Amino acid sequence: MVIATGFFDGVHLGHRHVIEQLVQAARERNDHSAVVTFWPHPRTVLQDGARTLRLLTSLDEKKELLYELGVDEVIVLPFTKEFSRLTAEEYLRQYIISRFSGKSILLGYDNRLGSDFKGPDKVAVIAESLGLEAIMVKEFPAPNGVIVSSTKIRKVISSGDMVLAAEMLGHPYELYGVVVSGNRIGRSIGFPTANMQLYEPLKLLPERGVYLVGVDVVGQHSYGMCNIGYRPTVSSGMVLTIETNIFDFAEDIYGLDIKIRFLRKIRGEQKFGDINMLRMQLAKDREACLGILQEESLNRF
Repeated sequence: MVIATGFFDGVHLGHRHVIEQLVQAARERNDHSAVVTFWPHPRTVLQDGARTLRLLTSLDEKKELLYELGVDEVIVLPFTKEFSRLTAEEYLRQYIISRFSGKSILLGYDNRLGSDFKGPDKVAVIAESLGLEAIMVKEFPAPNGVIVSSTKIRKVISSGDMVLAAEMLGHPYELYGVVVSGNRIGRSIGFPTANMQLYEPLKLLPERGVYLVGVDVVGQHSYGMCNIGYRPTVSSGMVLTIETNIFDFAEDIYGLDIKIRFLRKIRGEQKFGDINMLRMQLAKDREACLGILQEESLNRF
């Protein structure tokens, strides 16, 4: 088995470069490809900034993206404090070789393993001493020349730049959850919304504001505008909501799955003087979204 190992949050362009090399190496060796990843995130176990940690992908999203790239098997190891104490050599010996019968391991340019935090060059030496082939993968620069990382992508999403985030991820950033009931104010002013409750509470939310989004619900692909914020015009501003007005859509979808793909930020969060002013602004937001769709012929599904 040819194995790549890591957390792979976001399965971004850098990760995809590694995975493509993994799949190719496995085919060249007439072997199976596998990704060994971990859950939960190590920081939540080791309490290393866990309070501020937010994820780009849930475990299910990550597995789905990896399989879409052609990986034969995704293996999830529970990350515990005991597991975190393994050195790089112990991890390679006990898991990659003994448990998973690994013959080759791919090492990215920033791949570090074990409690001794060994870098790829040192891990390669250890691997080969154990009879495990080490395949080195060079860093992958994004089209704009910036080295892609999960940390950089989190900063970009937090700033609301969903176009750059999609370029770095290789796909639009997504939120996945269930439609829950709201206070129906949107419906009363002509902009009914689907209110989302996330399946993964640690998912990173884009900066507060209004976004043009793609929407997957009841097997249909649609577009809409999503507001992330505290709805200061109509509430006390204590509860953060994710609500989406789906264009040309009138079905009852309470209790159903919904996936939102962020395409473009339209504006930041604002407080309006009254409901009528809010209604007028929502009409402008909708026109702005439709204008972008028409001008750029967005097709990001």
